[in-house]
Amino acid sequence: MMTTYRSRTYRERIKVEDLVSFHVAVKETDLWLMADRNLERATRDLIFECRMSLEHYIKTHEAFLTTLQPYPQDPYAPPMIKTMIEMTRRAEVGPMASVAGAIAQCVGEGLLLLTDQVIVENGGDVFLKTDRPVTVSIFAGESPLSEKIGLKIPIHQMPLGVCSSSSTIGHSLSMGAADLVCTLASSAALADGASTSLCNGLKKKKDLKEVPRRAGQIPGILGGVAIMGDSMIPWGDVALVAL
Repeated sequence: MMTTYRSRTYRERIKVEDLVSFHVAVKETDLWLMADRNLERATRDLIFECRMSLEHYIKTHEAFLTTLQPYPQDPYAPPMIKTMIEMTRRAEVGPMASVAGAIAQCVGEGLLLLTDQVIVENGGDVFLKTDRPVTVSIFAGESPLSEKIGLKIPIHQMPLGVCSSSSTIGHSLSMGAADLVCTLASSAALADGASTSLCNGLKKKKDLKEVPRRAGQIPGILGGVAIMGDSMIPWGDVALVAL
């Protein structure tokens, strides 16, 4: 049975010196952010822009919302929709597998026109650009490794998407059995879609050894970590730290 975690108290434990944290929610989009100042109004406007393009596209392209297969390229789609289509085609999943990461990046890139540093968290999917290294804590539900390790993100990797998929946490559709797959990419939409794809293929612990190979077949992935129970496998350009 899937356990649904609705509380987002983990946000209260994320602190970056000199940055201001704030929260903005519009319909289903619930973002926690950090920047050099409170940018709630600009964030709300950006969320509305992102959601408007998504909702309008879904109204005229119903399959975009429901398909679990790569979606055909559409040269007339809005920019965020094009990104979702392109990045999930790389990962061989449906376009909505990237929606949380895509919105985080859409908002984050918009805010970078107003601030030099920003962290946008959308349901565990993160877009970040800061002037110092950042450690991202890994929450893996009931796994004994949950919140025991983190990913240290160096400045040269940013802006960066750090996105996760799980079969035991949250309400997102997953066809695998992993506690967590966390993926890093310059595109948060790609990291989100790739995490879903890699998580779908994890049915048993023995499948962990195949994750680096499968991730290597998705262009643009920098690295990541996969967790099942007390077992873990990292790959690529990642630096793990004990918490």
